[in-house]
Amino acid sequence: MVFFRTLIRKISTIRRMVTLVTLQNGQKMPQLGLGTYLSLEGECEETTKYAIDIGYRHLDTAFSYKNEKEVGRAVNAKIAEGVVKREDVFLVTKLSNIHHDPENVEAACRKSLANLGLDYIDLYLMHTPMGMEYHGDEDTAPKSTAGELLFTTTDYLDTWRAMEGLLDKGLVRSIGISNFNSSQITRLLANCTVKPVANQVECNPGINQGPLRNFCAKHDIALIAYSPLGRPHYAAKNPNFPRPALLDEKVIALGKKYGKTPGQIILRFLVQLGATPVPKSANKQRLKDNIEIFDFELSPEDLCTMQSFNSGERTCPFTDYTTHKFFPFHDEF
Repeated sequence: MVFFRTLIRKISTIRRMVTLVTLQNGQKMPQLGLGTYLSLEGECEETTKYAIDIGYRHLDTAFSYKNEKEVGRAVNAKIAEGVVKREDVFLVTKLSNIHHDPENVEAACRKSLANLGLDYIDLYLMHTPMGMEYHGDEDTAPKSTAGELLFTTTDYLDTWRAMEGLLDKGLVRSIGISNFNSSQITRLLANCTVKPVANQVECNPGINQGPLRNFCAKHDIALIAYSPLGRPHYAAKNPNFPRPALLDEKVIALGKKYGKTPGQIILRFLVQLGATPVPKSANKQRLKDNIEIFDFELSPEDLCTMQSFNSGERTCPFTDYTTHKFFPFHDEF
């Protein structure tokens, strides 16, 4: 009993330490979340349950990840156990590219809610500004017989207006965007009724998104960082893949200096930049490490060291999408 009381106290302490970001609509978002992209079937549910047990309250999924059901089962199980209340959990999911047609937006949102087994979504993001043809919910990246992705010219402004309607119906608490550049955000802000509260983009030491971070901050748009550790599992398999800072001797040395892991150094760096990282892991120790980054700060000199890794090279360049009318990465930021 003493062990379990100590464990509960430690979990409660970790949870209290996680910084909360106040979004422009007043909603509170924990400044670190659990990413679930590429979580394996059968693994995602147990990982999410464990993450909730150790204090994670920000959970990030997407329709196209095909794991909303597992995330939802985990959340509902922990609600049933009394570990959390629904209002304790900040659940993020995303409108798929195949659902950009305004007539499909509400149905797609309701499909995600059914998958999750929840009554509302805390933050609903447009996954990219790039619409694709609809060939059924299972085919989230439809291709021609020649193997080319099938794009549509649906304007993301029209998609956004349909997303605004989800707020009025109580299906979502906030709406935002993902993989949008500054020009696209500017155009959206000039034509929307509801401003996006967040933009989720790749952000890690190799591409720390300085100009885009500053642009979003100017417009009170939170920046959520996916692939915050630089996708080290890809680098391990491909020598031509951008080498993540996670493996660099300078980051390893900083870890030793602060008594932290290299991953914790990187996540702390991103938090101090004002980003909200959503690292993915199924490893229990790394899950625990990833959330224990709110008890130290990097010095100005060490922040400069971390800034030195910025090359602007993406680990998720959306190479197959470059001919799309709304491809976001042709612009500088």
